[in-house]
Amino acid sequence: MTDFSERVEQVSISGIREVFEAAGEGAINLGLGQPDFPTPDHARQAAIEAIEAGKVDGYTTNKGLLELREAISEKHARDNDLDIGPENCIATSGGSEALHIAIEAHVDGGQEVLVPDPGFVSYAALTHLAGGEPVPVELREDLTMAPEDVERAITEDTAAFVVCSPANPTGAVQSPADMREFARIADEHDVLCLSDEVYEHIVFEGEHRSPMAFADSDNVVIVNACSKSYSMTGWRLGWVAGSERRIERMLRVHQYAQACASAPAQYAAEAALSGSQGIIGEMVASFEGRRDLVLDGLEGMGLDVPTPQGAFYVMPRVPEGWVEAVIDRGVIVVPGEAFGERGAGHARLSYATGEAELEEALDIMANATEAIR
Repeated sequence: MTDFSERVEQVSISGIREVFEAAGEGAINLGLGQPDFPTPDHARQAAIEAIEAGKVDGYTTNKGLLELREAISEKHARDNDLDIGPENCIATSGGSEALHIAIEAHVDGGQEVLVPDPGFVSYAALTHLAGGEPVPVELREDLTMAPEDVERAITEDTAAFVVCSPANPTGAVQSPADMREFARIADEHDVLCLSDEVYEHIVFEGEHRSPMAFADSDNVVIVNACSKSYSMTGWRLGWVAGSERRIERMLRVHQYAQACASAPAQYAAEAALSGSQGIIGEMVASFEGRRDLVLDGLEGMGLDVPTPQGAFYVMPRVPEGWVEAVIDRGVIVVPGEAFGERGAGHARLSYATGEAELEEALDIMANATEAIR
């Protein structure tokens, strides 16, 4: 009888999705990382025009539309001071597929991938699906990842390490000095640094720098997407960027897993990346105000809350039973252990929702906090 693969048996349904799917009607959902802003009109219109002109009825090239890849190249030059040619990127079905093909192309069975703990749920799961072994790296007190801890964890079996800044689930922002060190580690140890930069624009304090800017080798691959910066989660359009030899290997995985990203989404993404960038500033200002509101509320409950410097998540340390008490009262949050063993004793809250809902949720959380003390 056909059984299931060991790889798939090592992963389970995401803890984020489990909480989301279990949410009752009328619950306030602080569990899902999805901006509550509309996709920019010019991006929507570009997709509509492409559909009406019959441009999206067939496959695009495997790498994606040249116009889109040129826009990605120009974006990296404009925002990151990086020289990445359009031939050195692949349009993918969201950042999730970008992570998948990067790990599949670089990790052999039994090899190790160093992942932040707590960290985004996909890192460990995709490593398992590639036959690799995720190795958790404990974070600092401020929930950033220390380069010296990464370097100490490297062994002969290490294929890659993941850096995410600004980070999901913590909202932490790595310093430029940290990013320089991550690049040095990738160079000197000849291991891949997989840099997840999906939240790059949502920074309140500090500065986003890509480790690719500091690398002397081609041992950095960037994963990015339109999902968060342009409020395009449903469009499922991301990309990977790297050297020619790395892109060629990732393309081998992409062409069989996906063939090409959705054509309408590619036209929308090209317009988002090359058109007005005003939505980014509007969102960042709004998210910073919401962050401050949530921080004040959680600290007022007596919770220990590392201050997030970016993204739209906060990860307070919470007493036992807090997550259950909050969910029972109709506010959806994600237990910290969904993001790794060292997430235990924390909860992740997304403040990518309106202030009125956040204020209502904070009142409910205050009630739950008082009830379990």
